[in-house]
Amino acid sequence: MTTTFSQKENYPTLLIPSALTEDANAVIRDNSIEITIEDVDEMTVYNREVITVLNKLGNRYVSMSAHYDNDTKITALSANIYDAFGRQIKKYKERDFLDVSAVSGGTLYSDSRVKYIDHTPVSYPYTVVFESEYKTSSTGFIPSWFPVESYFLSIEKSSYKLLNPKQFTVRTKEKNFNSYAIENTSSEFNVNYAISNQKVVKYENNAPLSIDIMPYLMVGINQFSLKKIVGEATNWSEFGKWRYDYLKNGNDELSEAIKTKVRKLVEGITDPIEKAKIVYAFMQNKTRYISVQEGVGGWMPIPANEVDKVGYGDCKGLTNYTKTLLDAVGVKSHYAVIWAGAEKRDVEKDFFGMQGNHVILNIPNNGNDIWLECTSQTIPFGFLGDFTDDRNVLVMTPEGGVVKRTPAYKDKTNLQEIKASIQLEKNGNLSADLHRVSKGIQYDDKSYYEKLTEEELVKNYKSNVWEYNNNLEITAVDLLNDKEEVVFKEDLKMTIKSYASVNEQEYLFRVNVFNKNSFVPKRYRSRELPLKISRGYKDDTIYKFTLPEGYVLSTLPSEKVISTKFGTYKITFTKIDDTTFNYHKTMVIKAGVYAKEDYNNYRNFRRSISKYENLRIAITPK
Repeated sequence: MTTTFSQKENYPTLLIPSALTEDANAVIRDNSIEITIEDVDEMTVYNREVITVLNKLGNRYVSMSAHYDNDTKITALSANIYDAFGRQIKKYKERDFLDVSAVSGGTLYSDSRVKYIDHTPVSYPYTVVFESEYKTSSTGFIPSWFPVESYFLSIEKSSYKLLNPKQFTVRTKEKNFNSYAIENTSSEFNVNYAISNQKVVKYENNAPLSIDIMPYLMVGINQFSLKKIVGEATNWSEFGKWRYDYLKNGNDELSEAIKTKVRKLVEGITDPIEKAKIVYAFMQNKTRYISVQEGVGGWMPIPANEVDKVGYGDCKGLTNYTKTLLDAVGVKSHYAVIWAGAEKRDVEKDFFGMQGNHVILNIPNNGNDIWLECTSQTIPFGFLGDFTDDRNVLVMTPEGGVVKRTPAYKDKTNLQEIKASIQLEKNGNLSADLHRVSKGIQYDDKSYYEKLTEEELVKNYKSNVWEYNNNLEITAVDLLNDKEEVVFKEDLKMTIKSYASVNEQEYLFRVNVFNKNSFVPKRYRSRELPLKISRGYKDDTIYKFTLPEGYVLSTLPSEKVISTKFGTYKITFTKIDDTTFNYHKTMVIKAGVYAKEDYNNYRNFRRSISKYENLRIAITPK
């Protein structure tokens, strides 16, 4: 390595160009990553980051930490803090860093540790100079480069260098580089990128994820090592085959006693999917999850027999355990790696290597694959939810790696249906019997209700679900979580005091009592980023209103239909007789990424909806 520590530094804030402090919460003064591939199983990574934090919001960009384990050794570590004038106010050597387990809640990962500094600033601005160097035998995962890491963060200088003296075949993939002035001076075997004087990218509501619009560089080599196991690949198939063999490696062994136990559970059953349901329920009841991301605690799962013995594991261990149980009853399944999170991110189909932060299980099923989330004790069989749906995933099979896509919960499949009978009282009070059915991601959003205490459940309804209804009281609740059909049903009895405004001339009430959606996107004078509607859905709402004694129905509002590329909104009123009428609302929102020029039209669409969501009806005495 050509890097040196403890350089003489001076970082007064006044030296930062004003163009870089405008709208910034922090400024990256210098972020230098230098990687040297000494051999197929020997890599050194040096990182020097200088960041000036301008205000409290900028603290989130500071991370003074370094992970290590049995295969990764920290060789140098330091941090220095400077005030606004560039004067050193704190100095941390490696011995000053706290050294703790990287994983809480279990001893299976005791070799995964992290050294870190928890610095509390006393004034702003301040500057952090953090330097670290580590050596590792795992070259299967070469750090990526994120020159622009986040919104409201400007970059004075950032560089990425990979030195490859043994001239291994190097692969790179540039993502979202087009809008950024990034310099590439790479050669056939070495990688060299740099960016400078990059102004802040300001966040805008309903914008894509930063990783979808900001640049990042992926790097890999075709010969590599992972936990001292050497591999070679040129595509996903070869890489997946290597990783499949690497994963087995004695990790798929179970005692005869546990094999016999699960075989007895499925005795007499021939359908492999029915067998899988029984095994999955057995696993859910026997284990609990502890959080360890892919890459922490190694990429190899804890052996199945260890998970069976202690009853817990991370996503890798629990998925491998479930796969091994299924093997024991003759059901084929495959370990699969994915980028998990409520916002979707794909495994890159045209760039193989160590990707993903989570593991799930794939069961081939005649072209209609089933996917199992093995970290949840409550999720229904075959249901993924918004954490892992609709994204590319690497499936490891005995024949090789295959990139597949998880099921998508699209727009109308995320359905909520409400039917309610509503009685209006003369004094303005209201009583209602409500039945609500949720499917798809709307099921995912509500299924946790069954875990709440009665007090927590009532509080959730009053403070979150129907917080716009003052004086709401819940008098009865009945929940049904139908995991077979993946449907969540709620039956409630409710009252609302003083719901209507009553005087001698009229009785005035808002007609949409229990599904008010008044969201209006923020206004931007000049929109810069695309519009992203992350999740589509459909709401179907029917209320039957019964008027108070002594009142009659005169004229009902006319039908209203709003139809756009972003979705549709329709409300209709139907008179049943002089004292009863139906209100029917259908609202469909379509997921998608739209041009920034569409933003105002979307905002107008939601404004129009908001207007009709607050629609009031006046009735008069006889």
